[in-house]
Amino acid sequence: MNTTSHENLASHLRSGRVYRREELLSFSKALDRDLNLLTTSGVLEKVGAGLYYMPQKSLFGLLPPDDQELVSAFLKDDDFLLFSWNQYNSLGLGLTQLYNQPIVYNRKRHGLFTLGNKTFDFRISLRGFPKKLTPEFLLVDLINNLNELAEDVDLVKEHLKKSIAKFDLNKLSNHSKKFGKVGTKKFFSVLLKQHEGSLVENE
Repeated sequence: MNTTSHENLASHLRSGRVYRREELLSFSKALDRDLNLLTTSGVLEKVGAGLYYMPQKSLFGLLPPDDQELVSAFLKDDDFLLFSWNQYNSLGLGLTQLYNQPIVYNRKRHGLFTLGNKTFDFRISLRGFPKKLTPEFLLVDLINNLNELAEDVDLVKEHLKKSIAKFDLNKLSNHSKKFGKVGTKKFFSVLLKQHEGSLVENE
């Protein structure tokens, strides 16, 4: 039995993967028609402009696309930091608010974009961002964004001052200088001066 064009396209796809349209051009001579057939039949899901996801099955049904892979396909690179403001709650400062939109620091896109069934808050960061999330970066980022949060600003800062010693103060100093807004740098500069004996000078 001859394989149809859209079946041939499907044979090159792996479940759980997000694909950009241009990645699939070599697999079909009528790509848009075949993509339409595959999405109509449920083999693929369109999760953004020119983005397609091949659902992965589990015991509990179809799994959503991985956020990291979804954002990577959207930006066409891996130079970004994806996290949630909910992770501020892990710092032990008494924060309890929950936030729906994942944050994506990157160098290309700015604004709210819906990918799949989730809205991401893309922010171009002129100050840059680390490759991996650390408690110290989260602390700096928390103060950077404190006025946007549904928290008591003075209370959060008071809790932070009392808890500062449990963080890597040298890393916190470096992150503050590198990634902090002007006000954030001033805040940590004053705070860390009280702990100068715990700081190690960088060579």
